[in-house]
Amino acid sequence: MSCQKPPDMADRPTCMERAFALAEGGACESLNAIRKQLKAEGYAEAGQLSGRSIRHQLMRIIAARKVAPAS
Repeated sequence: MSCQKPPDMADRPTCMERAFALAEGGACESLNAIRKQLKAEGYAEAGQLSGRSIRHQLMRIIAARKVAPAS
């Protein structure tokens, strides 16, 4: 028996991957905004963002996006 994702989830990023994509994309300007967006997209694991290291990484990305000029 193999441990493959169901076909409808095969291309879906993990909750953590999506959180970083949202932070890097600039659409979400806070951790709470990222959590809300993840929940809206059907990710039940949004609580994984409570780890200190992950929070700091996401906050650094968000802060860098705020300082960087829009392209």
